[in-house]
Amino acid sequence: MLICNVVGARPNFMKIAPIVDELQKRRMPQILVHTGQHYDANMSRVFFDELGLPRPDVDLEIGSDTHARQTARIMMAFEDVCREHRPGLVIVVGDVNSTLAAALVAAKLHIPVAHVEAGLRSFDQSMPEEVNRVVADHLSTLLFVTEQTGVDNLRREGVAAEKIHLVGNCMADTLLKHAAVAVERAPWMDFGLMPGAYTLLTLHRPANVDDRDVFEPLLAALSSVTARLPLLFPVHPRTRARLDEWRLPLPANLMLVEPLPYLAFLGLLAKARLVLTDSGGVQQETTMLNVPCLTLRETTELPVTLESGTNRLVGTDAAKIEDSVRMIMDGAWQTGQRPPLWDGQAGARIVDILAAWSAGQP
Repeated sequence: MLICNVVGARPNFMKIAPIVDELQKRRMPQILVHTGQHYDANMSRVFFDELGLPRPDVDLEIGSDTHARQTARIMMAFEDVCREHRPGLVIVVGDVNSTLAAALVAAKLHIPVAHVEAGLRSFDQSMPEEVNRVVADHLSTLLFVTEQTGVDNLRREGVAAEKIHLVGNCMADTLLKHAAVAVERAPWMDFGLMPGAYTLLTLHRPANVDDRDVFEPLLAALSSVTARLPLLFPVHPRTRARLDEWRLPLPANLMLVEPLPYLAFLGLLAKARLVLTDSGGVQQETTMLNVPCLTLRETTELPVTLESGTNRLVGTDAAKIEDSVRMIMDGAWQTGQRPPLWDGQAGARIVDILAAWSAGQP
């Protein structure tokens, strides 16, 4: 059986890498399809190099567009891939437009779908990612779940128990494999920073950066951070476009840089004093690294990072941000612990299940 792995955006690469590696070790037939949803070198190509991913067998080169047009273009191109290669299973990861598009195409061609990172719910339908993950889950034959809440969500939605597999977190696999090398490279030195003496910021979600009435006050609220420590801000292309368009005032001590390769960003995460983000992936990574994380959202699809990690939801409220920063600097922040099954073996568990499942297919 040929397995078709689909990736499209930066968060997908860290999730698929352990699965591709494990399939290679077991000599199970596979192809890797890159939709090109993220195509910038720092958002895409460098990840293949650093994670040891093989060059994609197919690169659809879709690029940026509106949600509807991007999803449609991926669907049209991926349908041709499926008709040519006739995979027996399509694996999709995460919750980006590529995830939704590939799952829809495969399901309509009667090709089974496996969804990695299934079952996560923010219960916020205004998030495009929430729509993507819910639809992908209900099109899937195999649902690979990172935390118990994902299992609970799927069962409440009527998904059959035999489809659901709690396997752990592939992003944790990738982080554990590369963290030591990332720290050894001391990427903070490239920015004149000292370990433990800087903060790190990521912002890319439309709700935060596409509305000036939200984005401008949020930047102002960061002054409570920059008054204490330098704040390094690798700027997502979406966010950069808004900054350029609106010419927003920036707090002093805020350092804008281009998107960073995986190892540089991981090394910076590991030694940051605190992290501010609206990214699901960063919430998971800071939990693994036991680094204080302020999530600039009102909801999260990753409650395990709140319960057993160092993550806290602060939204865009300046007072909450300031209070939380004060607690972190005073050493009063919660200490995290690694969630169950986030142990570096999720990829192997997934491929064990795939092997048993494929053996039972006609």
